Amino acid sequence: MNAAYEAIRSTVQILSYDGLLPAMFEYSFVINALLCGLVIGPLLGAMGTMVVMKRMAFFSQAVGNAALTGVAIGILLGESYTSPYVSMFSFCLLFGIVLKYTQHRTNMSSDTLIGVFLSISLALGASLLLFVSARVNTHILESVLFGSILTINDTDMNVLLVVAILCAGVGLPLYNRTLLASFNPSLAHARGLAVHRLDYIFVILITLVTVACVKIVGAVLVEALLLIPAASARNISKSLGGFVGWSVVFSTTSCLLGIYIPMQYDLALPSGGAIVLTAAIIFAITTVIRATAARFRDAGI
Repeated sequence: MNAAYEAIRSTVQILSYDGLLPAMFEYSFVINALLCGLVIGPLLGAMGTMVVMKRMAFFSQAVGNAALTGVAIGILLGESYTSPYVSMFSFCLLFGIVLKYTQHRTNMSSDTLIGVFLSISLALGASLLLFVSARVNTHILESVLFGSILTINDTDMNVLLVVAILCAGVGLPLYNRTLLASFNPSLAHARGLAVHRLDYIFVILITLVTVACVKIVGAVLVEALLLIPAASARNISKSLGGFVGWSVVFSTTSCLLGIYIPMQYDLALPSGGAIVLTAAIIFAITTVIRATAARFRDAGI
């Protein structure tokens, strides 16, 4: 895949040198950021609709913050602090699966359990950071919290692409069944669907997506990009297809504009923050449209 990335970067740079694209496309890191935006946008937009329907926004935030603990564990075990993916994926998958298992066994509300697990994870992470600080500058870990889409490399892009393909291959065939299990678990059971298994699959997919996007968007902002475009789409959608479609459009637009505008106009805005601010502006616009346009007042899935 690295050769493909290099071919894309070379082609775009030539177009920029010839004056057919803005001058900022001469830089490889800008092209890398936009390529990631083209993957993250549709991925988080589509997954975000299910997050909204299943009321799991807080879960993605918990997984994102748990990634910080995963990074700390990885550094202590000798993994590279620039790409600690083994520790992040391992710890966050364990976090998500144990959380869902505990919920099924105790029937405790999800928000209570997420709060308990998040508190434990953050306490563990904060304790480990004391040991990590002796090995690396802890300011490096800020990229886990807030992301750095302009410093990503080919490894980060490969991880994101693999996760996107896996989520599309597993999630799309199961989308309708997962949706039914969310709306009416009793009916899903009656139709022979393995509701608990679908829950675990969805938790695993959300965890994989969140971790793959953490270094690019940041743990603090992944939840926002999962939630805000889907909420914007819900403001103006009257069908499930429209809900998913508009969410993908809004998420992708937010990613691309959030990267492009600060670079093009030399604004002192971090890329992750600019992406979420763009999504927030879209949400405000769709809210006004729903409140003022009669045809959208009954929108909502």
